Amino acid sequence: MRYALTRAAKILALSATLALTLPSAVAAAAEPTEPQVPPLSVVSGTAPRGAGDLFVAPYENTPSGGYASGVEILSPDGRHVVWSHAVPAGQEASDFRKQTYHGKPVLTWWQGTGFGGAAQGVDYVYDDHYRRIATVHAGNGYTADGHEFLITPWNTALLLAYKQRTADLTSIGGSSHQKVLDGVVQEVDIRTGKVLFQWDAADHVPYAQSEQPLPSSPDSAWDWFHINAVKLDTGGDLLVDARNTWTTYEVSRRTGRVTWQLGGKASSFSLKAAPGQRLDDSGTIFAWQHDPQPLGNGVYTLFDNESAGAGNTGSGAVASLPYSRVVTVRLDTRHHVATLVRSVDQPEGLSAPSQGNAQTTADGDLVVGWGSLPYVSEFDRSGKLLFNAEFPAGVNTYRAYRFAWGG
Repeated sequence: MRYALTRAAKILALSATLALTLPSAVAAAAEPTEPQVPPLSVVSGTAPRGAGDLFVAPYENTPSGGYASGVEILSPDGRHVVWSHAVPAGQEASDFRKQTYHGKPVLTWWQGTGFGGAAQGVDYVYDDHYRRIATVHAGNGYTADGHEFLITPWNTALLLAYKQRTADLTSIGGSSHQKVLDGVVQEVDIRTGKVLFQWDAADHVPYAQSEQPLPSSPDSAWDWFHINAVKLDTGGDLLVDARNTWTTYEVSRRTGRVTWQLGGKASSFSLKAAPGQRLDDSGTIFAWQHDPQPLGNGVYTLFDNESAGAGNTGSGAVASLPYSRVVTVRLDTRHHVATLVRSVDQPEGLSAPSQGNAQTTADGDLVVGWGSLPYVSEFDRSGKLLFNAEFPAGVNTYRAYRFAWGG
């Protein structure tokens, strides 16, 4: 009898406890949680010994997985989050990386809406304690585009913008009042916001160099140039990349004059492939490319998309090779010859119709963000795949990098 009473008392006490805790537990379970920045899953390989952290800016193209867009530092093997920062719903982030500002390591990225001609955004600089220390806007009435934000050794910023103008294109079979999208490079003083240098593509490059079909209506803005990168070449001038002319331009920082062109319809160089390499089906080294990187001694890498989807062509996807790749090019400026000396193909044999980058690390490895494809890879000097990782379906990162980070 005593046992029965004791057991009954315990049951009553437990029931009372459940009555108190269950509603709050149900409420907690029902409470909505903030979307998280998407994970990266390792497909194959491991991070090379001594590799830095991975820097990515995941963006979900089709918001069905419930992920947030933002910036993310991952451990070298990609399995653990070192730091992440989600941007407000409806915005995206891009070009997230470590840079140096006034001799100190900083984090930088672009944040806003749209990409390319529709971009409305700003560039941010955070210190190694994850505190915002600068917000950088494009000047002269422009808004910053997300393709590039590069801090120079003299603590200014190189950034990109787009502007719409009207052009007479009757000489190339177009309208006399065609709306066009121009590519703009600005060098901006980070502290004051003053524009120190500005370069407008249409002032230096003929519209006839475009590989982009003319639109059917003069009121549809023609994205003839599609600027997507600006870099400092080893001699101090600028490398300006244009996806829709298939060309990288060397531009004088002093005068804005184009000193040479690599690729496209008016290349300053004849193009050839070294033994074991191949030009694409158009007879060029690259097409619809991104991210030229100077390695010194006339050697450059580029992310070679070799494809452009409906967003760039107005029709179905077109390709000059059935896969994307990273190409290494050696320029002989004396004899005006550009030689394809190395190429690394997309591991799954896929095409990235947009975006992408290739970073050469200090030990010579190649870190590749495959743009609109959901992959991040790393290769050694010989082209051997060391590491391959994948975002969830519908997620990609415009660029991917590795950096040593002590934040």
